[in-house]
Amino acid sequence: MNKTLRAKQLFSTLLIPFGLGLTACSSNSGSGTLTPGDYRGIIELSGQQMPFNFTVSEQDGQPVAHLINGDEKILINEISYAQDSVRLQMHIFDAALIAKVDGNQLKGRWERKDQTQPYSLPFTAERGNTSRFSQNPAKPALDVTGKWEVHFSDEAGKSYPAIGEFTQKGNVLNGTFLTTTGDYRYLQGEVSGQDLNLSAFDGAHAFLFTAQGQPDGSLKGDFYAGQSGHETWVAQRNDAFQLAAADSLTYLKPGHDRLSFSFPDLTGKNVSLEDPQFKGKVVVVQILGSWCPNCMDETKFLAPWYARNKDRGVEVIGLGYEVSPEFDKAKARIEKMRDRLNVTYPLLVAGTKDKELVAKSLPALNHVLSFPTTLFIDKQGKVRKIHTGFSGPGTGKYYEEFVQEFNQTIDGLLAEK
Repeated sequence: MNKTLRAKQLFSTLLIPFGLGLTACSSNSGSGTLTPGDYRGIIELSGQQMPFNFTVSEQDGQPVAHLINGDEKILINEISYAQDSVRLQMHIFDAALIAKVDGNQLKGRWERKDQTQPYSLPFTAERGNTSRFSQNPAKPALDVTGKWEVHFSDEAGKSYPAIGEFTQKGNVLNGTFLTTTGDYRYLQGEVSGQDLNLSAFDGAHAFLFTAQGQPDGSLKGDFYAGQSGHETWVAQRNDAFQLAAADSLTYLKPGHDRLSFSFPDLTGKNVSLEDPQFKGKVVVVQILGSWCPNCMDETKFLAPWYARNKDRGVEVIGLGYEVSPEFDKAKARIEKMRDRLNVTYPLLVAGTKDKELVAKSLPALNHVLSFPTTLFIDKQGKVRKIHTGFSGPGTGKYYEEFVQEFNQTIDGLLAEK
């Protein structure tokens, strides 16, 4: 997701070069290696401790880890060692956990390099601790299950709306926030007394939400991300609350009814909507970045969907906007995403992730608010619908509604003569 917090713009810590010259990982256990089991990690962000959970096990004779956020388990299968340190490469993303191993303790850094300003934050972990926030939380004094109208405010006074969807069972809390540009994916946490705590770590983003129940039944809290990202939020129950329609935010400028571009694919060959393979077909154009978790969620939907539906006269094209302006570096990031998610539709190297530059590269659009943004093009080559953002599987019913609407849109376009 392209997160509305703009946390990516707030990170400024220089990358600390850990783990140079790491060697291939061995499955032999011993000093300095990860022991299989359950771990509780802590990342220091914005002056707060953000907890997350992961497991270490063995798969095909090699160590693997899984990041755990509620119902989500993210496979980490690139683990390497150097002396008494371990490096866990964060799957698709150009990020890693790097730490010294001392028995059941890990101590090191979480680094992320797929940013204009790379950053590095302190990381620790303890084996054998399965709690998310506290081992013995207080009896919950509130039940937040349900839909909430939420308003976030940054330190400059700017605010934006969101929907909070929570499910609470005793102390255990799961949920997410949806904004007009995407969702905060799978959040996991607890309610202890009047306090609400949620966190998520997917390898590329670390988020911490805290709040306290108020006498009037509302919630008031804080949102932390990165080294200095901070916003406040307030929420009240409102089953009728809706965000702006996702297909109303990005649109074609007056006088335009088509999208025009020519970008190189991963072999360096330029691809355009005017190419014969797209003529007379319904085309879905996906604006994405390999650094964007919400884009990965959408790609996890689109890749198998395309494999099942490509023979119906429909094509998908992914326009990749990466951190590096260098073709080879951008290509390498997109290739890793392609291989990990089994993408078989064309992926193009379209430019860098700066939204103003993205809009300039697609001049028919009024703007690009979000990664991902998805365009639906009919058999005549005309843009018929533009969907801003993506509500992923962590949003439950909202994701199911997206899938239903997506298929209805495609079916309608395919039925046209």
